[in-house]
Amino acid sequence: MTRKYGHDTERGPTMATAPRDELSAFVDAVVLDRSSPVPLYFQAAQALEEAITSGKVPPGTRLDNELLLAEQLGLSRPTMRRAMQYLVDKGLIVRRRGVGTRVVQPKVRRSLELSSLYDDLQTGDQAPTTVVLSFATQPANAGVAAALAIDDGTPVLCVERLRSARGRPIAKMTNYVPDGLLDSTAEQFEATGLYRMFRSAGIQLHSAVQTIGARTATASEARLLDEPKGSALLTMTRTAYDDRGIAVEYGTHVYAASRYNFEFSLLTP
Repeated sequence: MTRKYGHDTERGPTMATAPRDELSAFVDAVVLDRSSPVPLYFQAAQALEEAITSGKVPPGTRLDNELLLAEQLGLSRPTMRRAMQYLVDKGLIVRRRGVGTRVVQPKVRRSLELSSLYDDLQTGDQAPTTVVLSFATQPANAGVAAALAIDDGTPVLCVERLRSARGRPIAKMTNYVPDGLLDSTAEQFEATGLYRMFRSAGIQLHSAVQTIGARTATASEARLLDEPKGSALLTMTRTAYDDRGIAVEYGTHVYAASRYNFEFSLLTP
């Protein structure tokens, strides 16, 4: 496929010598195949989406000059506007009065499957990193004991972590694991994910019960997640079971809703 400047089938001649500024990374990302049955707006939109999600075009890049983008790509303004609206609908750019159009941090989309956040971020090329906030064995309170089907006061390992994607904090996670199930250290929890540690220990996860909700962030959560106080959080609680049906983990997590969402498929019965 080749990029062609200077004309659009929907529009006559365009400026082939338009100046290039911080939009150049966007322009360089777009390769248009005008012989393809795929609409030009969708070709442009998908190329721009890949440039944003891969980090080639970083958050904060201004895209105010839609006309200039159209000129540089050899597209009509309505075609370019439709491509930009696609990016708005995907949550990749925002338009605000007085601020203009800017690229925003792409949201992490996580499918509702029995997988760990670490694995999902790594699979999605999101460069996950972890900071352990606390790591201690403690007596299980009533809620944790009920989730893990153990007696109140039974020792459990409690690990609190801050998980980031591409250097931005995305989730605060608290996990409870029956004491002695894992021979682990805080350093291991910073280097990898819990479910990878389970697999390394020969623990085979089979199923989970999960609840998803939403609420506003507390002051401490907002500071950790680099969000305004009172911003929206997604919440998730999960009890995971091994292939014998024994509860091996109970987790309570909060996610920055501005940078994260869950997605799932629905099938007709």
